[in-house]
Amino acid sequence: MATKILNAAMLGLTPENMSSHEHLPSELDASLLNTSTVIALCVFFALLCACIVIGHLLEENRWANESITALLLGLCAGVVVLLIRKGESSHLMKFSEDLFFLYLLPPIIFNAGFQVKKKRFFKNFTTILLFGIFGTVISFCIISLGVFWTFKKIGVRSLNIKDHLAIGAIMSATDSVCTLQVLSQDETPFLYSIVFGEGVVNDATSIVLFNSVQTLDFDNIDGFTALKLIGTFLYLFFTSTALGLAAGLLSAFIIKTLYFGRHSTDREFALMILMAYLPYLLAELLNLSGILTVFFCGIVMSHYTWHNVTESSRITTKHAFATISFIAETFIFLYVGMDALDIDKWRESKASAGTSAAISSTLFALVLVGRAAFIFPLANILNCFQKIESSKIHFKQQG
Repeated sequence: MATKILNAAMLGLTPENMSSHEHLPSELDASLLNTSTVIALCVFFALLCACIVIGHLLEENRWANESITALLLGLCAGVVVLLIRKGESSHLMKFSEDLFFLYLLPPIIFNAGFQVKKKRFFKNFTTILLFGIFGTVISFCIISLGVFWTFKKIGVRSLNIKDHLAIGAIMSATDSVCTLQVLSQDETPFLYSIVFGEGVVNDATSIVLFNSVQTLDFDNIDGFTALKLIGTFLYLFFTSTALGLAAGLLSAFIIKTLYFGRHSTDREFALMILMAYLPYLLAELLNLSGILTVFFCGIVMSHYTWHNVTESSRITTKHAFATISFIAETFIFLYVGMDALDIDKWRESKASAGTSAAISSTLFALVLVGRAAFIFPLANILNCFQKIESSKIHFKQQG
């Protein structure tokens, strides 16, 4: 009876109206074990396994990695599904916004902070912040102005100021995964730490910028709009960072004080996972940047909390966080590859092929210009203040 009530609750039923649903078990089997969902999960799990195997075989290849493999496999899988469904759709399952922001993104960002080389990261922290924050803001301004000026000439006139700024915030975010694959942390530790740190701070800054843009009222623009944008950005940035630091320190205090490892290593491991995820949810609940919060929480937990758990828990948490992050990242790349062949989205677009090509080319060019506009000037400014030759970013490295 308890099982029936639990199953009924999942469908929104109550004990009072269960009497009219005596055929519930058969309906539950049909709804909870949907054949198409099981097939989709089987395909995605098989593709994930294939990515791991191929990634292992290409481990020594500097120009191929799991990300590229996942994209290509997703693209190939999309073609196969499209052919089987006779051109109707390449989708196997619906990729919701909640799935990405609540389940896939947090472990990736947390692991980035948890695994970061803290000594080198904070040694180059000023350079990382300069590129990750000021560089991203420069790129955001250039892309937004470029979109505002060029899109009207292309024929796209339905966008308002908020839309232009939102595009600038989104396109100013760059992924450094592929760049890091061709860099060796042992051979070029300085450049590696700069690229890695800038990539993480860049993503967080872009999202904070996007959230700041969404909160402003552009119907009443005055001289204080820019100041409000800067104020909102600074508030989100520092508040989110403070929340992550506080959560990490709190977890270290609780685990050190109560010493869960004397009774069960499972409890301290479970507590670390839950307290790593909780600040992200709190940040989202408070309309802050969950990415910044969980990133700095990861840094603090790896420096303090991790050293207060037992040896077995240290090994378990280190590999568990890395594995969850790897699977989530690979899943995203797989879906992006399949989503490229989403016929429904192509059909919904009212723009002609020429207009679509012009928009894509313009955005690509603006991203390159925005990137170059802050890398070369900021790198040369930093070089003027660096006395050690190994700490300078040479022109070849800037490119």
